[in-house]
Amino acid sequence: MAKRGRKRKDSPEGMLLEMLEVVDEQGNTMGLLPRGQIHEQKLFHKSVHVVIFNPEGRLFLQKRSRLKDENPGKWDSSASGHVAPGEPYPVAARRELKEELGLLCGLKEVGRLPASPETGYEFVVIFKGTTRKNPRPNPMEIEEGRFVSPEELEQWLTERPEDFTPTFRLLWDRYRRALLTR
Repeated sequence: MAKRGRKRKDSPEGMLLEMLEVVDEQGNTMGLLPRGQIHEQKLFHKSVHVVIFNPEGRLFLQKRSRLKDENPGKWDSSASGHVAPGEPYPVAARRELKEELGLLCGLKEVGRLPASPETGYEFVVIFKGTTRKNPRPNPMEIEEGRFVSPEELEQWLTERPEDFTPTFRLLWDRYRRALLTR
């Protein structure tokens, strides 16, 4: 069984496999499988999305690396990722924020999305935070990033929705008010 380190060596070639929890329709853990197998079989699993604002109310968006196997080159939440086996959602959110943007800040849960084709069969918990610090995007994860005003984002989403991941479009549509409330 994989530990919290998320990855283990278990292939003949010594490649690292990310092990994730498979969950049922209520989000209860059923077991562990490699990430690729979960995605290939469209099994339910867990993820977090973190939306970071600066004090001026501008939202940091990341453009996913073109090396990513899911939604490469698409704009997305400030940080996002899978929940490791046994890891609570808030811990996963803080970990992803640190790994992807080098940031630590207070986070508040603002919503949840049910697993669906739009979320990649992920049960998504959405967190929000504010920071004065400048994000330091991890080049292995993120091609680029920028702060945008909510108005700029609304216009961009209206004119070019295909620029964004399906999950981000869904979470922004459902939780825009909660995300914009300070």
